[in-house]
Amino acid sequence: MTTIRLGRHIYGLAAIGFGVIAFFWRDFNGPWQQIQALGNIRHPGIFIYAAAALELFGGIAIQWRRMARIGALALGLNFVAFALLWVPRVVAEPLVYDRWGNVFEQLSIFSGALIVYGSLGRSERSVRLARTGYIIFGICVISFTLEQLLYLRGTAGFVPKWIPPGQMFWAVVTTIAFALAAIALLSGRFALPAAQLLTAMIVGFGLLIWLPAPFADPHKLINWAGNAQNLAIAAAAWIVMDYLTEKRARPMSPQIARTPSTEIAR
Repeated sequence: MTTIRLGRHIYGLAAIGFGVIAFFWRDFNGPWQQIQALGNIRHPGIFIYAAAALELFGGIAIQWRRMARIGALALGLNFVAFALLWVPRVVAEPLVYDRWGNVFEQLSIFSGALIVYGSLGRSERSVRLARTGYIIFGICVISFTLEQLLYLRGTAGFVPKWIPPGQMFWAVVTTIAFALAAIALLSGRFALPAAQLLTAMIVGFGLLIWLPAPFADPHKLINWAGNAQNLAIAAAAWIVMDYLTEKRARPMSPQIARTPSTEIAR
């Protein structure tokens, strides 16, 4: 297969952003909720710095074709680990959907690494890995829908007040957009235009909501990490868009085409 397009490079930049933020943010006792699952560790910064180093390495490596699979593997392991670290919170509070939402946010980023890793391989196993990443991302979009629906007032609060016709209007519209995108991606009908519009919407979140946040209050971790998180999810959506674009442009080999499990949504 040929290389993933722009999405891979944006994904790497988001990972570098995570790494830089982790190295420069010194308060490890409150904001990094994921590491609470490890218990009362004496030096939590060691874990954060190790993850940051992995993100920096993976984010840089994924930019080059020869190193991209290694970079994708490093980032995939990092983000799936952060997803698993949220699981104890899910077990402790299974009725609080925010806990589930955090797992799926990390899995959506992980899916981007999985698609890149699989798409740069040449075996049928690689094809299946890329397809699996695609399906995981589609499932995560269902979670985005549910999270916005269950916390609709909170979602509306993120919408800048100056955007007409109102905050709740855009909260409802984007929730519906997530739902339609999930249906399109998982059914395979209109999957590519859905991925394109979904990517544009998430990029819009970054430009309108997260990008101004550090200027308003540079002392909050969420304002910096939110930018990296949104960019990483947008990059994963972009990778899905690139993945579908390549599948439409390049016919599958006869051997792969005979395998039902490797059919690609168009």
